[in-house]
Amino acid sequence: MSTPHNDAEVGQIAKVVLMPGDPLRARLAAQTYLTDVVEFNAVRNMLGYTGTYKGVPVSIMGSGMGIPSMAIYSYELYNMYGVETILRTGTAGGLRRDVRLYDIVFGQAACTDSNYPRQFGMPGTIAPICDYGLLVRATGVAESIGASYHVGNLVSTDTFYSQSSTGEAWASMGVLAVEMEAAGLYLNAARAGKKALVMCTISDSLLSREVLSPSERQNSTMQMFEIALQVAIDDYAQGK
Repeated sequence: MSTPHNDAEVGQIAKVVLMPGDPLRARLAAQTYLTDVVEFNAVRNMLGYTGTYKGVPVSIMGSGMGIPSMAIYSYELYNMYGVETILRTGTAGGLRRDVRLYDIVFGQAACTDSNYPRQFGMPGTIAPICDYGLLVRATGVAESIGASYHVGNLVSTDTFYSQSSTGEAWASMGVLAVEMEAAGLYLNAARAGKKALVMCTISDSLLSREVLSPSERQNSTMQMFEIALQVAIDDYAQGK
């Protein structure tokens, strides 16, 4: 069964999917870490691959940029392809001085300035959160390899080039970093009764104005992918 956005047949996508924003990063990760790799999607160049990592089936697929794109692909994965767990492996901008370049932020929850939550018709403001079990496993892996990481709130914004400065306001409420997809993923996971965790490598700082180059950004995410893949193994073993 294909969709307008995904040419995969049911069964071609693993129960656990890693989702970087950039489809080329998905291809690089699949080529680097997976064996017996099969490309299951190239529609709109949103590349998706399935292979095995240490004997465990894993898929890696791009999500595109922003909540609308993430929402389309994650909705289809959860509801049409039987995916149980999505691990977003993206980049983010740090909002605090202790959140430095190359650090990893695990999104315990996600604020947003998007209207995406309104469609659910909640009688108030919903707070999209991650799956706690995935968070515990991810931080445990990060500890074991000595990764520099933080756990806390993200903000998913609809505006990359914003006409107003809102970073200080979010930071004043303890938000660690800004990205563009987490809230949409967490909302879709909640509605589908599935699991999700967002982990982001800090690629720039809104305070210091430091920014990784494109090549540095590409290489900086490898440690995060290794954490995500170990979480995928643990999640697969738990679900067997």
